[in-house]
Amino acid sequence: MNSRTAALRSGLARGWIEYKQTWTNADDVVGQLFFVLLFLGTLFFMRNATLPGTSFSLGAATVPGILGAGIVFNGLTGAAGYLAVDREDGTLLRAKATPNGMLGYLVGKTTALTLAQVTSVAAVLIPCLFAFSALAPDGGWSYLHLAWVLVLGLCATMPIGAALGSLANSARSIGLISLPVMGLGAISGIFYPITALPEWVQGVAQVFPMYWLGLGMRSALLPDSAVVVEIGQSWRPLPTLAVLVAWSVIGLALAPVLLRRMARREAGSSVAERREKAMQRVG
Repeated sequence: MNSRTAALRSGLARGWIEYKQTWTNADDVVGQLFFVLLFLGTLFFMRNATLPGTSFSLGAATVPGILGAGIVFNGLTGAAGYLAVDREDGTLLRAKATPNGMLGYLVGKTTALTLAQVTSVAAVLIPCLFAFSALAPDGGWSYLHLAWVLVLGLCATMPIGAALGSLANSARSIGLISLPVMGLGAISGIFYPITALPEWVQGVAQVFPMYWLGLGMRSALLPDSAVVVEIGQSWRPLPTLAVLVAWSVIGLALAPVLLRRMARREAGSSVAERREKAMQRVG
């Protein structure tokens, strides 16, 4: 077994261990359950409302948006947050000091974050399938459609999140990443029909993956009758595929370059300096 294969295997094992550890930490468990229950409670109160211009449940129509938004927010800020925290406490420096340590580290973080994302999707989607009979009207085909959108959504967001995290000076800088992401969420139509927004805003939103991820989720889980509120009254599967693949390629091209540059700059003195600044803020 060569060193790269060993790093891949250790990274997968590390990711699985980190994922399991999130379920042994009371704060992590409470935080995850809080958001799941918040989303489910919101959908419950929307169950009797209907999508404008149709008789379709507004609650059911909102489910794909919640799933898509979760993938984007967690993919971008989650990956960036992991890197920023581990850079500050010296974890990245230790990974850099071992053969193929950065490869194992990245595989581990990707594995842990992917498992967490899939768990979050399942925790929201499964109860909603019982609450809203109109979801996933094509049965197995709907789930296969959802699977490829989910995979592309993860590929289109996590590498970009890692690239952004490599640029952050500290864990406190992640807020600067969260604000633009929330701004994109406001104009992406992921929670409401984007056709209600001005055309120039619609154009801006369609540049980024959040709109297309939401559209892909809706095309997988909603019946064809819900397409009337979409742009051109079409699910546009080919543009969805093309944009998500394009962002995946961009992220996978940028992230390794930026992460290598960040790793080269890591040294014991820089970690000590960040710790000293942190202690001064606490003091």
